[in-house]
Amino acid sequence: MIRWFLVVFLALMFISWLSPMLRRIGFGKLPGDLRFRWRGREWDIPLASTLLLSFVASMIAKFV
Repeated sequence: MIRWFLVVFLALMFISWLSPMLRRIGFGKLPGDLRFRWRGREWDIPLASTLLLSFVASMIAKFV
């Protein structure tokens, strides 16, 4: 169980670290990605981008 928490934590840290670079290439700007401002903070929920990246990762895993 601790292993899964560690993996999820590291994945979230990695994604947040790469977020500015990913935004420049279109991550978070697809139709279906939500962006809103609430209580003075900007929130991003990249639903469509996450689905696209998941599909790409599964295709890579299938061929490797």
